[in-house]
Amino acid sequence: MALIVQKYGGSSVRDTECIRRVAERIVTAREAGHDLVVVVSAMGDTTDELLGLAGHVSPMPPRREVDMLLTAGERISNALTAMAVHALGTDACSLSGDQAGVFTTAAHGRALITEVLPDRVRQHLDRGSVVLVAGFQGFHRESEEITTLGRGGSDTTAIALAAALKADVCEIYTDVDGVFTADPRIVPDARRLDRLPYETMEEMAASGAKVLAPRSVEFARRYGVTVHVRPAHGSGPGTVISAEGEQPSAEVRSAVTAVAHDRSGAELTVCGVPDGPGTTAALFRILADAGVDVDTAVQQAVRPPGRCGDLTLVLPRSDGPAALAALRERRADLGFDELRYDPSIGKVSLIGTGMRAEAGVIARFCETLSAAEVDITAISTAESRISAVCGADRLHEAVRALHAAFELGSPG
Repeated sequence: MALIVQKYGGSSVRDTECIRRVAERIVTAREAGHDLVVVVSAMGDTTDELLGLAGHVSPMPPRREVDMLLTAGERISNALTAMAVHALGTDACSLSGDQAGVFTTAAHGRALITEVLPDRVRQHLDRGSVVLVAGFQGFHRESEEITTLGRGGSDTTAIALAAALKADVCEIYTDVDGVFTADPRIVPDARRLDRLPYETMEEMAASGAKVLAPRSVEFARRYGVTVHVRPAHGSGPGTVISAEGEQPSAEVRSAVTAVAHDRSGAELTVCGVPDGPGTTAALFRILADAGVDVDTAVQQAVRPPGRCGDLTLVLPRSDGPAALAALRERRADLGFDELRYDPSIGKVSLIGTGMRAEAGVIARFCETLSAAEVDITAISTAESRISAVCGADRLHEAVRALHAAFELGSPG
């Protein structure tokens, strides 16, 4: 008998019929003798709908109140799923994040899990119940406030619970058949990957792959949680993510695994930043204090004498308004000329191993995008990733071109 943590995404519980199907899968696993802890996301587009309501009543709602509002979505879906499991004759109990012992930092909207004390979860498991835990949320002890973990937070909740409970596996059920070499909706011949190491999946998630949230993969790697991404509808083999993922042979200097893309970013250029050792540091401190997460920074060459070249930043589009407001307020202190903002950008990334060590990979990456008439405005490299920023209108073409150039598709 195994202890399994399962997580179901919002599309898996978008209506009551879907909830009944999820309940049937849960009961089947329980009847097979497994202990089950289940994390269910908010139904369908509930989170977006709640954010829309908040926007109607306030142009800038307080983050605390937004967290109070959004946590309701997960509690609703978990309670309904528990009812559906009960209706099938299996005992179940739903818990909120704080009831399940999920403790976080104080940052509303982007809190980090600091500790999981699942005593109450274990008590219900010992009684033979299926335990349903509301994901995406936790509790900050000092402030005694409810917090949310940001987009993809239910993945992180599930994996954190699996780590705390020492579960045999954490199963993530999604509307795709596993992790692919590219988004199969964009690249029809994208190939499903049987196994992946944590590091590769972490790079893919950070580069825009929607199957798992980046923080959840980091948590899995840190605590050695085996993650099995499985289709919510059907019984395909899915993809296993663990420390023993497929690795390239010693003879291979570099190996490309996948192409990921992200269109949730924006490009902010700070023009004419004064030259000086402390100016750039002050700029980044202002953004950090405003809660802005900078993904990529590109400093252009010095021009004219005594001035820095433009500083181009890539950041989440959701952080754009806060970044603009913070920099405009401190323009006199920083002394820059102007701000240029483009919310319609895309980022395409090549993921693999030994990427930076082999110059030919970077050259081929750039040549492929050039041949596909994809203009690059910024490029960054790491050991396991090459990323380029381009126009959102050419993003899908960039993904298809790279996937074909590096021969990642299924044979035939």
